[in-house]
Amino acid sequence: MTDAQETAAASSLRTTGGAPPDDGGSTASGAPTPLLEPREGIPPVIADEASLAEVIAAFAAGSGPVAVDAERASGYRYGQRAYLVQLRREGAGSALIDPVACPDLSALGDALSDAEWVLHAATQDLPCLREIGMMPTRLFDTELAGRLAGFPRVGLGAMVEGVLGFVLEKGHSAVDWSTRPLPEPWLRYAALDVELLVDLRDALEKELDRQGKLEWARQEFDAIASAPPPEPRKDPWRRTSGMHKVRRRRQLGVVRELWEARDQIARKRDVSPGKVLSDAAIVEAALALPVNVHALAALNGFGHRMGRRQLEQWQAAVDRARTLSESQLPQPGQPVAGPPPPRAWADKDPAAAARLSAARSAVSALAEELNMPQENLIAPDAVRRVCWEPPAADREAVAGALTGYGARPWQVKQVAPVLAAALAEPAA
Repeated sequence: MTDAQETAAASSLRTTGGAPPDDGGSTASGAPTPLLEPREGIPPVIADEASLAEVIAAFAAGSGPVAVDAERASGYRYGQRAYLVQLRREGAGSALIDPVACPDLSALGDALSDAEWVLHAATQDLPCLREIGMMPTRLFDTELAGRLAGFPRVGLGAMVEGVLGFVLEKGHSAVDWSTRPLPEPWLRYAALDVELLVDLRDALEKELDRQGKLEWARQEFDAIASAPPPEPRKDPWRRTSGMHKVRRRRQLGVVRELWEARDQIARKRDVSPGKVLSDAAIVEAALALPVNVHALAALNGFGHRMGRRQLEQWQAAVDRARTLSESQLPQPGQPVAGPPPPRAWADKDPAAAARLSAARSAVSALAEELNMPQENLIAPDAVRRVCWEPPAADREAVAGALTGYGARPWQVKQVAPVLAAALAEPAA
């Protein structure tokens, strides 16, 4: 049994505060304290090059990890760009930077290149930070650290409360951060988001070390920091909500035409596509295949407060789909790389289905033993691929396959033995 397994077996990791019990770990005791103001007050928003240069110099001269956060305008604006960047570092204090007024923050990123960046749910913020020239070479993800340590609630508020004993304000997470000027309560909220991030990082590092999982976390953080930008999604229109109702190819063509028309308008107007036309309306039109504007206006999502000109542009998209040749229509499904959906395994390959069932049970048991989510122990896709085209049912062969599918060394060490045994089980 590993150190992590022994530690997990000795503690239930179940508390109302959402943190491991206070048996040498990092849980704060007593009633939580509301955190109402940043220590040095709300910093001014940096919106010019001269002020930005001062911030860069101050943060370059600071010491230790740097807390980083970004606010987007999801649901309001097109895309996922950053509309506010928050930072905090020992010796520099906190800073709020307007990336609309200062769109190139590469000099700041360069000044912090040797520092460890502390982010919460790093994969959510890194794409918008990359767009403005900020990318860490080393990072610590407090959300991921919480998952690996077995915290049942890993939101920033829950973690700060459970680990440090402070309550963060929760009221402004979903506001329109493209608003200018930003209201003072929003700025206070934004500054508080990085106020205790380094403190949380330090406490979680101790907890991970106590559980024997610190090296595991470091491997995960390195993988995030070194990951290339994701490839553009193929056929993004297929992710329209409610697509499961659309089965005929002509209807799929309507979804595609409406989605692409909406995307072009949303991009031009810089608004969220959902504010231009809802997914539900797109699916409604695809199912109905309206023959004219009058029929379109009778559908949910089109008639209310929609002008004639708007209706005509949507009907034009429907008409384009209606006139497509059979060869131009999209196929019902999209090519899938790798194994088929697990629900089809029993019919396509019963032996593979049996392997997958045994493997899932083994991984689930190990994840419970280590007190972490299964998806953090090993990517479900890696398990499916190993089960669909299994290597030899021995530890070395399984370890090599998992490595080839991107598993980190700690994951391979933990999972390969139980996965090898599970692959041998159905055959036995």
